[in-house]
Amino acid sequence: MQTGSLVNFSGHQYLRQRLVLSILSGKHVRIEKIRSEDKNPGLRDYEISLLRLLEKVTNGTVIEISVTGTAVLLKPGVVSGGPITHDCPLSRSIGYFLEPLIMIAPFSKKPFQLTLRGITTDDNDLSADLIRTVTLPHLQLFGISDGLELRIKRRGAPPEGGGEVQFLCPVVKEVKTLNFVEPGKIKRIRGIAHAVRVNPQFSNRMIEASRSILNRFIPDIYLYSDVYKGDESGKSPGYALSLLAESTTSVVHCSEAASKPGETPEDIALLATRALLSEIKHGGCVDRKHQSLVLLMMALGSEDIGRCRMGEPSVRTIQFLRDIKIFLGTFFNIVPANPSDPSNAELLFSCLGTGYVNVNRTLA
Repeated sequence: MQTGSLVNFSGHQYLRQRLVLSILSGKHVRIEKIRSEDKNPGLRDYEISLLRLLEKVTNGTVIEISVTGTAVLLKPGVVSGGPITHDCPLSRSIGYFLEPLIMIAPFSKKPFQLTLRGITTDDNDLSADLIRTVTLPHLQLFGISDGLELRIKRRGAPPEGGGEVQFLCPVVKEVKTLNFVEPGKIKRIRGIAHAVRVNPQFSNRMIEASRSILNRFIPDIYLYSDVYKGDESGKSPGYALSLLAESTTSVVHCSEAASKPGETPEDIALLATRALLSEIKHGGCVDRKHQSLVLLMMALGSEDIGRCRMGEPSVRTIQFLRDIKIFLGTFFNIVPANPSDPSNAELLFSCLGTGYVNVNRTLA
């Protein structure tokens, strides 16, 4: 629902993407009825923490939260960037906070130097490993590469956390148009197994179990065991496996699984490996976790037709396309990627970029 430059939504879902689109488009957003029927109504601690973090990385942003916490109004300012430190609550991992910031970081006034502390890997959000090895290379498709990096200083497993990551992102004037329609064939699989405050053999056990499945398909597999000692391993025991498969046209599909009480390292490895195979079967040039990021950058691209081939969009992606239409006015043209083969569910997304120019950038 839109009136002038104020956009209204209700419900707590898709909060992050709506805040990001509001900041990028400059339109005010009001979100009401946030868990109004719940026993514990209103915003959760991690959502309030995200609002505070957005307040830190921007200048002039006004955030109004109602007394009950069931409504929030955001009047966006300019993205200022620079050195920022933020402690994330232990209810969500660092990935929850980093994902929306990666979308706005390139359009900042000064390059981002963001330090986040908390949990680095859990089962809900992207882990710091996948953000480093998969999300950031997706930004490079759009010409955002010089000085873009994520450093994992310390690991932090749930529930106590204690991890720390540093995110560095350059500023750009505008993003390039994407033309990515050849999925290619999978040529190599890479992975990172890490175990903190548990027996270091757990990493090797995960690697062995994962290899037992993947060796059937492809010879070029390199799974790396990442060891953290002492203070760098955070406050809680835990282990996880992140996998990524890269194709001949540098398409990246990824999956991960993190330890749960009562599960062996072999169980975790099988979960991650099967998730990777299902992700590859899903097809397309962008994996499901990164569809929103790529579609947003396509919509913000230079005034030219951007094209990208993807598997079936997730529910979150479909809602994101609707939100892009509301905030940026961009329509996507979606056609079957291979009309002659009805069994192929892959789609071709194309749109005319809005030619978004970073006005926040300090003139050199």
